[in-house]
Amino acid sequence: MTADEEFLTELRGLAREFGDMLSPTALTVDRDPGQARMLLDSGLPWRQLMGLPAEYNPDPLRVGGRSVYLDKAVEQVTVLEELARVDAGAVLALPGPSMSGFVVSELGDRAQRERYFGRLAESPTWTFFGMTEPGHGSDPASMSTTVRPDGAGGYRLTGTKRFVGNGARAAVGVVFARRRSGPLGVCAVLLETDRPGFTGVPLETIGLRGLQLSELRMRDVPLTDDDLLGRDRSATRQGMWAAVRTFNRYRPVVSSLALGVAQAAYDYTVAHCSRRTIDRLAGFEGRLRGTRALVLAAARAADRDPADGTLASAAKIRATRLAEELTLEAVECFGPGARWDHPPLDKYVRDARAFEFMEGTGTIQRLNLAQAYLSGRLDDDRAA
Repeated sequence: MTADEEFLTELRGLAREFGDMLSPTALTVDRDPGQARMLLDSGLPWRQLMGLPAEYNPDPLRVGGRSVYLDKAVEQVTVLEELARVDAGAVLALPGPSMSGFVVSELGDRAQRERYFGRLAESPTWTFFGMTEPGHGSDPASMSTTVRPDGAGGYRLTGTKRFVGNGARAAVGVVFARRRSGPLGVCAVLLETDRPGFTGVPLETIGLRGLQLSELRMRDVPLTDDDLLGRDRSATRQGMWAAVRTFNRYRPVVSSLALGVAQAAYDYTVAHCSRRTIDRLAGFEGRLRGTRALVLAAARAADRDPADGTLASAAKIRATRLAEELTLEAVECFGPGARWDHPPLDKYVRDARAFEFMEGTGTIQRLNLAQAYLSGRLDDDRAA
């Protein structure tokens, strides 16, 4: 075993201990996402799990004699899979930077980084990443949210974003909006939710309810130049450039959450069903190991180059499909009334279906893989 493998094994073991702390709150937060603050009192070291940059985290985790900031995809997929084995919804309901933090790191200047990460370091702060819109998803060509000059040296932000995680409880985040026509006309805006004209409304969902998906409504929200991320960069290194890199960077994370749910369903079934019944899950044990290896490879690739999302797309397809298939097979092992008699299993089934729609559906991922193959980034063996 290499030193890196030893480190990740020790990190996984520590994360499994943390996961046990989430168990008492799992079904409560699922029933009422507004109870997410319970997670702060669960004993979970949430400050150390947020993924804050080193300069904003004076007390990181210590594993194998090294400081672990959980700001690398490899570390995140290892820890978050273990937490998701208990409650993926609670993992996503924790305060912290998440996807918007990556955008701020990529595009923000010193003052913007301090404004964002400094706030998160001071107190529990939820954030949001506002990209998806009603009717046309994340298609930049159809984006209708706009940033327009107000005639007095500032701007006004107007539009609606939907299916935004933690949007109704967030204090700060990033909104993508259009300043002008064309593919390079999209910008990223750093925005506090207490601005006039901003409203966050929770949406009813079936799975991952702790995430509290929301709709963000913005009507003439006032902005200044200080709110525009990457404003001093070329148009090719602003909004959509950062968005693509963020999706590539976080697809392995979504994959690890789906894998955690799949593993949880497998473990639950093995623990509660007869040996003869669970024989029908025999093929899934190997698939779980193989998917874990693919997710880890995708995380390493994302850390090396967030511009290349090839392995990230492959991992998301594999992990999402595995979670959906395994949770349904687990229900079959228990027979009629399984989801009613086993609330955790019911939650695994509901949560597993949500990952398909996070950071791009399976169709989008297959298009990414096809493009990678045609451009020579994916050879025949990897494509298979």
